[in-house]
Amino acid sequence: MNVLVAATKGFARSGPPGPGRVWHERFGRGYGPGNMNAVKKAQHAVDRFQQRRPWLGYVIGAWKKFGDDQAGNLAALVAYYAFVSIFPLLLVLYTVLDLVLRSNPKLKAHVLNSAFAQYPLIGSQLRSHTHSLSGTGVALIIGIILTLFGARGVADAIQNAMNTVWEVPYTRRPKFPSSILRSFGLIMVIGPGLIITVILSSYAGGTGHLISGPAARIGALLISLVLNIGVFWLAFRVGTAAEVRMRDMLLGAVIAAVGWQILQYFGGYLIGHQLKTNSAYGTFGVVLGLLAWFYLQAQLTLYAVEFSIVRARRMWPRSMFPPPLTDADVRAYQMYAAAQQRRPELAVVLHRNHDAAQPDGKAQPDGKAQPDGKAQADGKAQADGKAQAADDTKKA
Repeated sequence: MNVLVAATKGFARSGPPGPGRVWHERFGRGYGPGNMNAVKKAQHAVDRFQQRRPWLGYVIGAWKKFGDDQAGNLAALVAYYAFVSIFPLLLVLYTVLDLVLRSNPKLKAHVLNSAFAQYPLIGSQLRSHTHSLSGTGVALIIGIILTLFGARGVADAIQNAMNTVWEVPYTRRPKFPSSILRSFGLIMVIGPGLIITVILSSYAGGTGHLISGPAARIGALLISLVLNIGVFWLAFRVGTAAEVRMRDMLLGAVIAAVGWQILQYFGGYLIGHQLKTNSAYGTFGVVLGLLAWFYLQAQLTLYAVEFSIVRARRMWPRSMFPPPLTDADVRAYQMYAAAQQRRPELAVVLHRNHDAAQPDGKAQPDGKAQPDGKAQADGKAQADGKAQAADDTKKA
């Protein structure tokens, strides 16, 4: 940039007024080294400010790790598979309730209302398009199993997201058939668990008729929150590799449970805004609203997990505008590199380069990587040794 400005300035001085002078006057000023240094000083001042405040550094650390993990893409993948899997799962729920609560239609209706209440403003549309599986006996059982098997995509996406943000190496992630069993376990934990918590949340919100009075509603809200924490904690345990300690997941479960509890109360406004914005799309507006709801839930959950990881791995304070890197930055990048291990016999090692300007093959960090010259010398020595051995054989 400075070379280009200098060349343009010289052209403007030596030649007649023209496009070069106009370009320099408009764009060449204000981008000198002094101004760039001022920008860097401001960035470093912001960095020092957040690094000296633990609470702010902790929040920045979770935000930065969310971006490093590309967790937004992981949330989009979970939302997509949740959208694809929701209708088969609701089909299974409808069928099971028909079998179990056939003699109690009132309780069946209450459970269904609580299940569809998880989708504000669009639950009625989902219920109108949901029915039970037909058949009896073995055929019905086979149909339920095949439907669950086809709907496990969302559980697989959750496993992938959890192991990715926890930086579990590929070699130590659950393999077949353990991964499939974990997927079915996630479905069995999340589905019934959230339905129970939503039933209690409806009581806490004043829509139930069995509990009345402010004290009873607050009690039901607290019970619902505790159950939500238990559901998320157990789901995180099932969806993550065994090497991650369960106690390290507790904070993420608490944050996720509180966030989902809030979403149940304010989700109607959010989805209503989405449907109003996309009202011209008709039925597709409902689809977009459902996808937006799943994406919001997935993002909230992954942010909660990131807060738990940053606390458990001491990954703060981070640098917002590196260099320089903090110790937490170095630990984070070492974890990112180690997570890419694909084979147990191949190790992934990350070396910190203390001199970024060093020429290739001359000064390797930590002295662990041999320069090319030495490798060539070793190869030449080996070749000379083989030639000498061949000559000795001929003489013999």
